[in-house]
Amino acid sequence: MENDANTLPHGMNVVYLSIGSNMGNRLAMLQQAVDRIEALGRVVARSPVFETSAWGLEDQPNFLNAAICLHTKLAPLVLLQALQQIEKDLHRTREVHWGPRTIDIDILLYNTYVIETPTLTVPHRHMQDRRFVLVPLAAIAAGVIHPVLQQTVAQLLHTCADEQTVHYFADWQ
Repeated sequence: MENDANTLPHGMNVVYLSIGSNMGNRLAMLQQAVDRIEALGRVVARSPVFETSAWGLEDQPNFLNAAICLHTKLAPLVLLQALQQIEKDLHRTREVHWGPRTIDIDILLYNTYVIETPTLTVPHRHMQDRRFVLVPLAAIAAGVIHPVLQQTVAQLLHTCADEQTVHYFADWQ
């Protein structure tokens, strides 16, 4: 489901998020995260859930990943704080860079904004390099244009150098 920001109610923003988990009941953890994210606005699209091996630090359990589209009135940094609180509530720890985690929630795109702060970079700086991000995102936003690279998500996926295999795992219940 692709969205045109011009058709949204006043003050609403279109945000694409990537969510992932590789600890515990991964699918239940993704569902719990989405349930909490729904309190921040309205989840209008969810990709299927995909399974991938770990990226970056490879010696850890496989991840489940999905993408969601959220309509929200929250400003970018307020949204980031809310998402980090959800991660904390779901027992996310940040002990090892790219290490195992109960939940990981990343802001990929926020409207067509380009944001660079010490705590938030939008578009996500590595989204075009990671198949585990692009495959789920393409399932719900193939035609959305990356505001810096000026390519659609489908084009980014087609040219992505990452050779990681991304397997369909499940649809949402």
